[in-house]
Amino acid sequence: MNIDILMPDFGNDSQGGTVVAWHKRPGEPVAEGEVLAEVMTDKVNVEVESPASGTLAEILVGADGDAPKGAIIARITNGG
Repeated sequence: MNIDILMPDFGNDSQGGTVVAWHKRPGEPVAEGEVLAEVMTDKVNVEVESPASGTLAEILVGADGDAPKGAIIARITNGG
């Protein structure tokens, strides 16, 4: 089962963010709650945590890439 990792909705006037860095690479295991990436808006930097345990299957928005809020930036597969 694939689980989408979304660009967070920062709850302000921001329309999205920029991925600053990924802390995991595709193929690496991830634990629920583990920090996967750091995302920046014009006002704040936020750590994006894994919503489930599994394997980081793919990164769709690389470091320095922009995405609108709610966009899929990566996928985890948990084998379910």
